[in-house]
Amino acid sequence: MMIPLHLRGAPSETPHPLRPLTTPRYCALVTIGRPSPTHPEDFAEVWKYADTIPGWLTEEQGRLLHDSGSDLGPGAVLLEIGSHQGRSTVVLGDVARRVDGEVIAVDPFVEGRLFGGTPTKTKFFANIAGSPTPEVVRLVEEYSTKARPGWTTPIDYLYIDGKHDVWTLSDDLKWHEHLRSGGPVLIHDCYSSIGVTLGILLYVLFGNDLAYERRAGSLALFVKRRPSLRDRLRILGEMPWWIRNVFLKVLLRLRLRPITRLLGHDSPYDPY
Repeated sequence: MMIPLHLRGAPSETPHPLRPLTTPRYCALVTIGRPSPTHPEDFAEVWKYADTIPGWLTEEQGRLLHDSGSDLGPGAVLLEIGSHQGRSTVVLGDVARRVDGEVIAVDPFVEGRLFGGTPTKTKFFANIAGSPTPEVVRLVEEYSTKARPGWTTPIDYLYIDGKHDVWTLSDDLKWHEHLRSGGPVLIHDCYSSIGVTLGILLYVLFGNDLAYERRAGSLALFVKRRPSLRDRLRILGEMPWWIRNVFLKVLLRLRLRPITRLLGHDSPYDPY
């Protein structure tokens, strides 16, 4: 179900998740003119709060998320696949606030130790409610692969951080069919996750409508446009970094952290 987070407890006013977003938004935002490019102090302010929320998004990646939305037009719709506790959602919420837009967060909050289920959803609601922009966030509590086939609403910005296997990523990439031309597509764990990277090689490298631009760690920025040869070569240029990351993951599974430190990875977590 899709929930305007500042109106939890008012199900009679909750719009259907697959209804075009002509339903009135339950927020009162004012934006004068088009947004200007983000300034360091703008991002720093929202990051102070976002950085208190657990998750796998670095400050550099958060800045890329934030800056990639600097040229969105009024009323922009930002769609996020995979929200966890809301660390990235808060950053996107600040982008949406500046353009009188909204963030649609798609996450099924699967039960179990790996994803956290209901406890994670409870933390997500609390974190968004305590953020500076709870009124711009709406939740679709569903698998992205199930929500997509009936979706009709145009989107202006797409962030993918869902399940990291080839099959799910290939389906999540289809969301960009609803994205405006020139719109940003950001994919987390790109050139780090085996499944995500294989999906990029299979469905983006030889595709005709997503061009790779740059990355911050494993967060990669693509743009919806016809890729040039140089764009395709940039993807291949990331393969050594991907192989390094896979090697680090193997070492971490073997509990060989002293070797990962020698390779510049001083963390118990997988590189991201």
